[in-house]
Amino acid sequence: MNAPRSSRARAALALALSAALATPLAAGPAPSRPAASADDAQIVHVLNRLGYGARPGDVEAVRRIGVKAWIRRQLHPEQVPDPVPAAHLAALETAGLGVAELVRGYEVPREAKREIQQRRASLGEDASDAERMGLRRELIAKYGAKMQGPPRQVVEELQQAKLVRAVYSERQLDEVLADFWMNHFNVYAAKGPLRFLTGVYEREVIRPHAWGRFEDLLRATAKSPAMLFYLDNWLSADPAASARPRNAGGRRRGLNENYAREILELHTLGVDGGYTQKDVTEVARVFTGWTISGLRGESPRFHFAPRLHARGDKVVLGQRIAGGGIEEGEQVIRLLAAHPSTARFLACKLARRFVADEPPEALVERAAETYRRTGGEIRAVVETIVTSPEFLGPTYRAAKVKTPFEFAASAVRAAGAEVTSARALARRVAEMGMPLYLQQPPTGYKDTADAWVSTSGLLARLNLALDLAANRLPGVRVDPARADARVLGSPEFQRR
Repeated sequence: MNAPRSSRARAALALALSAALATPLAAGPAPSRPAASADDAQIVHVLNRLGYGARPGDVEAVRRIGVKAWIRRQLHPEQVPDPVPAAHLAALETAGLGVAELVRGYEVPREAKREIQQRRASLGEDASDAERMGLRRELIAKYGAKMQGPPRQVVEELQQAKLVRAVYSERQLDEVLADFWMNHFNVYAAKGPLRFLTGVYEREVIRPHAWGRFEDLLRATAKSPAMLFYLDNWLSADPAASARPRNAGGRRRGLNENYAREILELHTLGVDGGYTQKDVTEVARVFTGWTISGLRGESPRFHFAPRLHARGDKVVLGQRIAGGGIEEGEQVIRLLAAHPSTARFLACKLARRFVADEPPEALVERAAETYRRTGGEIRAVVETIVTSPEFLGPTYRAAKVKTPFEFAASAVRAAGAEVTSARALARRVAEMGMPLYLQQPPTGYKDTADAWVSTSGLLARLNLALDLAANRLPGVRVDPARADARVLGSPEFQRR
């Protein structure tokens, strides 16, 4: 007796995924596959690099309008209708909420925190696990009614929302670029109030500036409460302020170089960009007094505190910065955004994201020249890269290894799956080494093969793919008859 058609289709899908994932990953480009036409191979390449892979029917849709026309549309996402993600995001209670709403509904009440500390102290270090769990249950019962949900729900739904947009958005390049800049200007959502600040940071700082002038994006991140808290610049003050009263959180203020170092090394010039330790110290002095008001309340916002600012002139990269308060920071932002090292650093990083781990030098130089010529227009730089012969040609196809996030999103898209809940999917991405919004170092996640190629990583991908094909992933439903076997069965499926 023949197996039902759906069972046969599911078995075929699982076999295709297994075969694709059994192919070892190497550092260089994968061999080309002659089965696909040259045009279709280019389409799949573009859908992988400028988005999160092809869904069933996407290759045909791009073929109808042409690759270059599809790229032009993606470069202007505001012109692309995108109604579907909103319907899925509506199921997430915290998606789209402001900081005040999140704090009121999902922060542990202060009186609860005080009682937790007191009761834990009374238990002592020798308390058993059962005693600790009993205390936890008691306090949850006592204070839970005052909350709409636990604090962890906020970050969990941030992670789910990111996957939902990657899977369903028609503005694929917009999602890729937002992810790029979130990683470039990384913050760690598990640090203190950042669980409530990170979503607003992405929604109101990163996304509105992702396609504009880099200087505006840099300025917006510098003034964001999320960045100010993450890199501790909200505590940075004239060293003389160390003798003044502590801040509202009880911490003594003083000169803090964390943000100064990262704005030079990670955000603008790059590690070899020509700055010195003296520049780090001077930039730190420039940004003293850039702090946060209302941090312990429901509406944290940027605030410049003149009393905390280090007075006097500074010298940054050989240029005199006249003492003048907040304008010093504005001048340094302009200086860094316009610096030739910044043009090259960002051009190289974007080319690495879209083309190859070791991007071609000629392309990097052309992208850097576009940056300099346009005054740092991000859209123009991206267009230079994604319309280049290097990007569109066959040499660098399948040359990039997908991150766990990209792999998960592309597998769901290629399978034509319906996502009613992305919670389990987000958990699997974390198990593959990439918990979303939870990269603690300011470097963000690496975008090169060496970070993701390992035996354990390959096994985790294989297990995810097989569970997806067998409908063992809660909240994700696959109809094997709809899956794009051409994509899922490709040995290059792990690549983009």
